Amino acid sequence: MTVQEDAQLRYAWRVCAVTSLGLILIGIAGSTLNVALPVVVRHFRAGALESGWILLAFLLVNTASLVFFGRVADLLGRREVYLAGFALFTVASLLAGLSPGVWFLIAMRVLQAIGAAMILANGTVIITDAFPPERLSQGMGVYIGTLSVAQLAGPTLGGLIAETAGWQWIFWVNVPAGLVALVVGAALLRRVPRRPRQPVDALGNVLVFAALSSALLALSEAGSSGLSSPVVPVGAALFAVLVPLIVLVERRSPNPVLDLRLFGGRLLACANLASFCNALARSALILVVALYFQAARGVDAFAAGLSVLPVPVGIGLASPLAGLLRVSPYALSIGGATLTTAGLGTLMLTADPSTPYGVIAAGLFVAGCGSGMFLTGNTTQVMRALPRGSLGVVNGFRVMVMNVGIVISVGLTLSVLTTSVGAGLREQVYAGTLSTLSPVAVGQLMEGFQRAYAVLFSVALAGVVLAALARPGRR
Repeated sequence: MTVQEDAQLRYAWRVCAVTSLGLILIGIAGSTLNVALPVVVRHFRAGALESGWILLAFLLVNTASLVFFGRVADLLGRREVYLAGFALFTVASLLAGLSPGVWFLIAMRVLQAIGAAMILANGTVIITDAFPPERLSQGMGVYIGTLSVAQLAGPTLGGLIAETAGWQWIFWVNVPAGLVALVVGAALLRRVPRRPRQPVDALGNVLVFAALSSALLALSEAGSSGLSSPVVPVGAALFAVLVPLIVLVERRSPNPVLDLRLFGGRLLACANLASFCNALARSALILVVALYFQAARGVDAFAAGLSVLPVPVGIGLASPLAGLLRVSPYALSIGGATLTTAGLGTLMLTADPSTPYGVIAAGLFVAGCGSGMFLTGNTTQVMRALPRGSLGVVNGFRVMVMNVGIVISVGLTLSVLTTSVGAGLREQVYAGTLSTLSPVAVGQLMEGFQRAYAVLFSVALAGVVLAALARPGRR
């Protein structure tokens, strides 16, 4: 190894450390609230609709703005946008803990989402630029593996904070971490030359946001008011109309927010669809299991946080190990998708209040290992196939595809889960207090859990097929 190559590799690992810190920050912010949601709901006495949107507002805005900030970073500089994202996320976290009401909290979650989008749209690109191609799998494995550290600490930390220090500290814990990430990133990251200015696809951004909003509104209304609500068919119809309109507009736009031409090949199309399915299958898992332990088994938030640990432990073990294995990213993607499916199948077949925790833990661990392996393989496979001239925009689209799966996963799962009980009991599910009612109500809720796991299992199975179709050499 030459002196220049050694210096490049040292810088690459410093970049990996900085970007991993950002991923930890985002991961902790998401996973703590997944477990502590019932505590926040009880504090604000939020209804079913508001409860769902405490989570969905973040996911919606984050997803809809990822590609936009990928474009902005290509024009203004990835380093600048990345660091601005840390600053905004930190300020929004501080204000979220001061929320006087639930809708102010939701508004701060929107600001958090914008900051997170600025970070996520650029982290993977910065790593891809820094690492030599032959070392990218190692860097990506460590980068994605840090997400498991956040998810490992997040549920337990969220439950512990909610039960002891108060729900406000669920958000305030992000403030010192955000300040450290901002200072370290400013000191270590090199400036990247700006690209020629091009107009931003404003119409495309608006249409994507409108489509996702209509879909989420329909899903959340179905979960809070039932399928009989007129908002459900209207939202679904609007989404169905907007999707082909988005495709038409983006094909004609000179600078599309969704450059579909870059995903016309079989490899990228199937790999991104497999990522969508895997995200949809895994993303609501911690939330669903945490609600299961609180609403069906009656445990507190801290105990629920401990109960979901097998998922991040599995991701934490599998992600870095997958990056070190001398196995192709294609094989890692298929193997990971298969393990995720097996874990969800175990949970689907054993959903019951009396199921031994060892069985549940095994299903969660297998699903976590599968997700960690898949994320490392799939991300490496896609990033290697992308044209470097537009990495920011295209990576933003890649992350957006995955995040659309996350958004739909949470909205769809909550809707399927809560429609199994009467409208008057849905608030009890979000508050985690349903177990204090009759065993009949708990039995009805367990039917919802079985249906939710069945949906996630089916989607994961589709992801296995799509991962298999994304064979190298077919672009």
